[in-house]
Amino acid sequence: MTDLTTLLSRNPYPGRGVLCARTLGGAVLGGYFLTGRSAASKDRALRLAGDELMVGPVAPTEHDPLRHYAAALGTPDWLVFGNGEQVSEVTARLLAGASAADSLGGLEYEPDPPIRTSRITALLSRDGSGTAVLGAARPSTGTRLTTNVMTLALHGLEPGEAVLLTTYRSDGQTVAVAPPYQETSVGAADGDELLEEIWAALDPTYRVAAAVLDPVLGPSSAIRRAA
Repeated sequence: MTDLTTLLSRNPYPGRGVLCARTLGGAVLGGYFLTGRSAASKDRALRLAGDELMVGPVAPTEHDPLRHYAAALGTPDWLVFGNGEQVSEVTARLLAGASAADSLGGLEYEPDPPIRTSRITALLSRDGSGTAVLGAARPSTGTRLTTNVMTLALHGLEPGEAVLLTTYRSDGQTVAVAPPYQETSVGAADGDELLEEIWAALDPTYRVAAAVLDPVLGPSSAIRRAA
């Protein structure tokens, strides 16, 4: 299994990423990161607002729904995090009684042609069981414009195992749709080490911010790094 550092070194500009990992200490944690090429994409930070983890501009500016959003929210049963406004939509569905799989259905990729960025979302159980459900609303790698919706349920991750979703596969110049998901390994013993592992694996040219979250404690547990 390819380790996270090697995996991201082969993909210098992964866009945004969602990670579900069991540390060597046994905890199942969530990771979220942002990378950017343009000045507008780099002008972002991860901030806590009560029990919400928000992506917003470093300096006050007009709200852009594709760049500014709630990145992590919680329900009594799930920690929900991802790369766009669908995080709020999925959370609302869960609170209304939808199942994990149903809450991730019917989403669309972002309206940002020609790139057509995937919407990637993770649900981690807050009961300490380590159950995770990952979802992606992805464009076709061909010319078809309809959305491919993927749902992946994870059970029984072993210590050091992780699953990564990214929006892009890119060298920084050309951008393509990323694989649906990638299984990888981490060497971190706890959340602090996992955050440092993610941060160090990201290309300094493009990295913007990263966070690690404990589903039992919720979004307010987020530990963060920023460029």
